[in-house]
Amino acid sequence: MRQDLPVNTVPVISQHDAQRAIAVMAAQIERRGQAAVIAVADDHGELIALLRMDGCPYNSITIATNKAFTAARARTPSADVGRRVRDEQDGHDIAYYGDPRFIGWGGGLPVFVDGKCAGAVAVSGLPEADDVEIAALGVAAVLNA
Repeated sequence: MRQDLPVNTVPVISQHDAQRAIAVMAAQIERRGQAAVIAVADDHGELIALLRMDGCPYNSITIATNKAFTAARARTPSADVGRRVRDEQDGHDIAYYGDPRFIGWGGGLPVFVDGKCAGAVAVSGLPEADDVEIAALGVAAVLNA
């Protein structure tokens, strides 16, 4: 490897970051008396950590994982992907993204550090607006370490 070339560094969400984000999000969900699945993924959308809270529907496992995957890979909230594919003028089939794990429901948010995507957090099992709100708490928990 040439030593005179700049090193391209990519920020990452560590397992400790993931655990902290999950703890913050789960605490808020419990305060509300609800249950959900929380997923944290790396910048490729691959799972770092997952929590399925007691009483949460099983299908929320796949949905939360796919929301985190989508947010990390698309580098945008999963709801934005959904809006793009449903757009009446410029919409396109979600298969455009090339992987069946892409999903267009809200609740998956990318985590940016110094302008680079470090990964994503996602929530599934609550109303969509609540999924998004709780996921934002997870982003803040990762960034405010």
